[in-house]
Amino acid sequence: MDGSLALPLLVALIVVALLFDFLNGLHDAANSIATIVSTRVLRPQYAVLWAAFFNFIAFLFFGLHVAETLGKGIIDASVVTPAVIFSALTGAIAWNLLTWYFGIPSSSSHALVGGMVGAGLAKAGTGAVVIEGVAKTAAAIVLSPAVGFLLALVLVLAVTWIFVRQTPFAVDRVFRVLQFISASLYSLGHGGNDAQKTMGIIAVLLYSQGHLGATFYVPFWVVISCQAAMGLGTLFGGWRIVQTMGSKITRLNPMQGFCAETGGAITLFLATWLGIPVSTTHTITGAIVGVGAARRTSAVRWGLAGNIVVAWIVTMPSAAGVAALTYAATRLFA
Repeated sequence: MDGSLALPLLVALIVVALLFDFLNGLHDAANSIATIVSTRVLRPQYAVLWAAFFNFIAFLFFGLHVAETLGKGIIDASVVTPAVIFSALTGAIAWNLLTWYFGIPSSSSHALVGGMVGAGLAKAGTGAVVIEGVAKTAAAIVLSPAVGFLLALVLVLAVTWIFVRQTPFAVDRVFRVLQFISASLYSLGHGGNDAQKTMGIIAVLLYSQGHLGATFYVPFWVVISCQAAMGLGTLFGGWRIVQTMGSKITRLNPMQGFCAETGGAITLFLATWLGIPVSTTHTITGAIVGVGAARRTSAVRWGLAGNIVVAWIVTMPSAAGVAALTYAATRLFA
């Protein structure tokens, strides 16, 4: 499966990549809609449509820095082959399906990064790994939820002070409207960061096969295809994970939902601008915990939050292991 690839197999691999993007939207739809659904501002079916639309149009607002990081900043582009891409996607998809089934809000992004690292290691050893890119991504596992937590916490405190003289009914009415804006911003951030990861995978596959010439770039048709696949996945929702994100970690009202989404969106915008492939799941979880902790620490189900953190830690090595085994299996048929 290494070396040059016939056109039908190349198309098949691109379809697998878009399947991952679809599952990313399916798996991470909860990130975009959990708060606006749990606060009952929007019914689930309408919230999904809202999120899918902003997921799709995200390419209009962001550059392609994250796609470039995934394309050539995780493993050396010179070691990329169809077998490596296939193995990386298999590792990421397998982990996504497993965590989706059990309702665990893990990271599709880090599953994909782990898959790439595992496949790269299996093919060429440690020399295949771009340490700087992997280290930046690994650091984001800690930093993105921490930043989301702090921003959401500060926003709750600021909003509480600003509206201290307002009645709860008046505050609730205001933030039911504002939550449409915050959900839109978060969905833009989700579509901008997450869809670019698959763009990078497809682009580096095309580059490795000589279809992009001497310079790595992301073709426009790849951009549109990935945004559409993610938007379509979001339309199908991720109801198991919506329940976990929207109500099991902590209960939210519209004001808290606005603060969580806005804090998460700011974090995603910053990461996308810096070209860091962060986890939208980590980011919104940190923000939700932040607004819960602002109310009182006992409002957060810390045991569940701890289980989610464990899933975060094991995501990259688990996906890497599946990818490495898949690559070894492909060698048997090469």
